[in-house]
Amino acid sequence: MSGDDIDDIALGRWLEANVEGFAGPFELRKFPSGQSNPTYRIVAASGEYVLRRKPFGPLLPSAHAVDREYRLIAALYPLDFPVPEPLALCDDPEVIGTIFYVMELARGRSYADGALPDFDSDTRRRMYEQLIDTLAHLHAIDPDRAGLGDFGKPGNYFERQVMRWTRQYRDSETDYLPEMERLIAFLPETTPKQSRTSIVHGDYRIDNVLFDGDGTLAAVLDWELATLGDPLADFSYLAMQWAMPADGGAGLAGLDLAALGIPNLRDIAERYSERSGVPVAGQLDWYFAYNLFLLAGIVQGIKKRVIDGTASHSSAAEMAKRVPMLAQAAWRFAERAGA
Repeated sequence: MSGDDIDDIALGRWLEANVEGFAGPFELRKFPSGQSNPTYRIVAASGEYVLRRKPFGPLLPSAHAVDREYRLIAALYPLDFPVPEPLALCDDPEVIGTIFYVMELARGRSYADGALPDFDSDTRRRMYEQLIDTLAHLHAIDPDRAGLGDFGKPGNYFERQVMRWTRQYRDSETDYLPEMERLIAFLPETTPKQSRTSIVHGDYRIDNVLFDGDGTLAAVLDWELATLGDPLADFSYLAMQWAMPADGGAGLAGLDLAALGIPNLRDIAERYSERSGVPVAGQLDWYFAYNLFLLAGIVQGIKKRVIDGTASHSSAAEMAKRVPMLAQAAWRFAERAGA
């Protein structure tokens, strides 16, 4: 047994029967990231692969839908969108105890530090421009032509997501946070109108993409929250990177962006609008409040799994402490948006 008590023998039989060219022996190596859906590198005689599975144990009804992830990357891969090649989906939980899928191992590296200290200024600019252009490419894909016309529900995306994450938060709530209560009241009453329906990633940020050694974007990862919705959800979520303080993470506020070669917020808004055809409003405060509310809900779910003993990320307990800070930051942006 290895990889969180996954039955290697049962998994090996399934891989040989369902992944073309697969040959053992193999071993599983769990990636340190991927706290929501546990993710493993499969090192086999035939090559290297990636396995993503649902967590074991009791789960929230709509969370951890790895089968949706698989369907999405299977639709995007033939369109030359940078996702790993999907190889096989196992929707039978009896094989290893939960459903899972296997894809190719995308080569490249993710960068958690938005300042990208490993690169020169010209490469940094090119990397950020690729980040924006890839998002615009995603939002320009016609969901119907991609076979994803039913991938999300009709209606206003933000209304739907606020309702969803309110439910998710309530299902995993462990403490009373006044800012979350205020946001739960404010956001549904002030939801912007939606002008376009696109495929949205739901967690599009610099450390969810891989770049190769020369700074070329190689793959977009972690599609667990993807759906159909308002493209401004993705753009504003990425744009928060420019509003959050630089602390060695993705945040860029306070850095000398011009000296680093990193485009400023106005530059990325203009570039995104030009390439996607989606106008970006000059006022992003409501969207920032919404995205921080969503992030607080995600981290609250991790906190609940820490308490329940089902969290899979080594730093999940530390992440769980961030919920009040995220709620407070979200409320500050809500106040700027008129709350």
